[in-house]
Amino acid sequence: MAQDFFGAENPFQWDDKFWFMDKTVEVPSANVIENDKEFKIELSAPGFDKKDFKIDVEDGVLNICAEKEHHEEEQKDQYRKKEFSYTSIRRSFVLPENVSEDSIDANYKNGLLRLVLPKSKMVKGEHKKAIEVG
Repeated sequence: MAQDFFGAENPFQWDDKFWFMDKTVEVPSANVIENDKEFKIELSAPGFDKKDFKIDVEDGVLNICAEKEHHEEEQKDQYRKKEFSYTSIRRSFVLPENVSEDSIDANYKNGLLRLVLPKSKMVKGEHKKAIEVG
């Protein structure tokens, strides 16, 4: 029965409790590692491409987000199937004052985003800087 699939008596009366979400926003797991020279951040973000990431530093806060859309369409003689999904991750870190914001490096490979934040004696500035993912 349709109500079993859609979770409502009338499958054409949707409410937020039973309808599919059009957006999924996740907070990815992270490891933060510190040594004498740098901080390292590793974020678990499988299923993305490096072009999906937007990383910047604004007013001493490292902001990481990635968005991905997926569309699939199949058409046969008597039916047409369309599926889509949207996934987004977001994570922010307040940076210590001894991080050199202009020297942050990011790399994405095999579902893991790695950032290296070198330490310096510089004090956090109040500006915005974009970081390219390599």
